[in-house]
Amino acid sequence: MKQILVISGKGGTGKTVVAASLAVLANKSVIADCDVDAADLHLLLHPEIRQTRIFTGLPKAVIDQEKCTSCGECVKACRYGAVLKVKSEKVEGKSEYKELKPKKLQSPTSDFPLPTYHFFIDTISCEGCAVCTHVCPVSAIFMTKHEAGQWFISETQFGTMVHAKLGIAEDNSGMLVTTVRKEAQAIAQKNNLEYVIIDGPPGIGCPVIASLTGVDIALIVTEPTLSGIHDMTRVLKLANSLGIKAACVINKYDINMNNTKKISDLCHNTETPILGQIPYDESVIESIVAGVPLTMHVDNNTTAVLKQIWQQLKEY
Repeated sequence: MKQILVISGKGGTGKTVVAASLAVLANKSVIADCDVDAADLHLLLHPEIRQTRIFTGLPKAVIDQEKCTSCGECVKACRYGAVLKVKSEKVEGKSEYKELKPKKLQSPTSDFPLPTYHFFIDTISCEGCAVCTHVCPVSAIFMTKHEAGQWFISETQFGTMVHAKLGIAEDNSGMLVTTVRKEAQAIAQKNNLEYVIIDGPPGIGCPVIASLTGVDIALIVTEPTLSGIHDMTRVLKLANSLGIKAACVINKYDINMNNTKKISDLCHNTETPILGQIPYDESVIESIVAGVPLTMHVDNNTTAVLKQIWQQLKEY
């Protein structure tokens, strides 16, 4: 089993277009979308979800309203402003509150009416540090599991696809990337499939490191712009530092031949092979609008380059 990761260093270089085309050409591989913060490979491959799993991130704090004395110690200890002072009315006969009107409280005051004010945790602001659980004098705060997103096992006409959706303002995307990759590898091994095609996230942060680790080759899709060259340089250094073989594809190479020459020189100096140069082609835009991988949408010079890239990838 070979793992082929398509990355870019920055967004907007055509990484997902290339990854979707490779998935078509690989024919019944396992496909993994590791851009969990902003997944979009499903827009081209149209997966049918078979299984949905919950992804649990860092635990979050919860205040037990029955024990809380509204002393405000948690407010003083929380450096993230995650404790809210809320004016509410208790529902008669229940441990619930209604008419909640959240308002950030920077420091506790002694003149507010305690019976009608309560403290709650803003789960978006909470970083899960658990300091509040240690400072609470009545042990009214505890940590609980928090649903940070979901991941899916789906079927496409090109093979099984593993993908995910991270919740709004959630962290630990590196952990979710690792979960997606492990499941994709397990499916490939179980079904004796030769390739795992991975659509990686942009940048060089934790999700990219989680995507890069242990792959057989990283295919860097770049463009002849200053930002494209800069970010390709960074992600190439990252791949080299992890001992991952890298190759390059220059997308829209003909929009600036001077910058294309700079990319070629960079690849020559770093012994990074260029597997293909894709021209600017409006049929790429048309295929995205149609929601179809480019290699299925048209048969032209651009798709011929992509087929050449796939053949070189297999040989490389």
